[in-house]
Amino acid sequence: MPRLEGKVALITGGASGMGRVAAGLFAGEGARVVLADVLDESGLATVAEAADSGGEADYVHADVSIASDVEAMVAFAMERFGALDVLYNNAGILPGDDGSVTETTEEVWDRVIDINLKGVFLGCKYGIPAMLRSGGGSIINVASFVALMGAATPQIAYTASKGGVLALTREVAVDFARKDIRANALCPGPIETPLLAELMSDPARRQRRLVHIPVGRLGRAEEIANAALFLASDESSFITGATFVVDGGITAAYVTPE
Repeated sequence: MPRLEGKVALITGGASGMGRVAAGLFAGEGARVVLADVLDESGLATVAEAADSGGEADYVHADVSIASDVEAMVAFAMERFGALDVLYNNAGILPGDDGSVTETTEEVWDRVIDINLKGVFLGCKYGIPAMLRSGGGSIINVASFVALMGAATPQIAYTASKGGVLALTREVAVDFARKDIRANALCPGPIETPLLAELMSDPARRQRRLVHIPVGRLGRAEEIANAALFLASDESSFITGATFVVDGGITAAYVTPE
């Protein structure tokens, strides 16, 4: 039996990278999937891919930093499929000009926090009432391994935003545990996505990151999607408030800084 049979999943940032891979995987495992993103062309292409594989999906334009957009995307999922069982708050950014605390501008800080942390807050704010009406479900909030340790390459806004996601997730998990809603934070290590490829186009910068990964390579989007699938499924029914790390061993290792 498909692992998400009969469930409705809403994935933010579903038009590219890890979200796009997760959308296809979730649809293939029986979920009816709603993708939310600002990349309309890519989002519609992802919906078509899901349909080609026999899955059912739809797309809604939503900027997760805007409350009215998030409220509308949840309403769209409820109107389209009649329920909300899985909320995958995946949307996030890591700008190239997010650096040291002494160098990062206030504008960069605000934009990163708005999408990476406020976006998760808004997703939960509007998604949880819909999940309660649906009988409960699973929330997966994407944090990062840098929420657990300092980044080798400074990225102060991103690191702070992901630390906030961990704290938010724990509180949501405790608050709604008796109402059949689980919330877990997924903490990927560096993943081979277009976003990271752009940031690591400099070979020296790429090597500075790879030296910290015990397995010696970047992760693949499918590896994160599989972890998200587990957290979305009933297989993880006793897991809530957890920090689910998928990082190739980074947080387990000690490396002397260069």
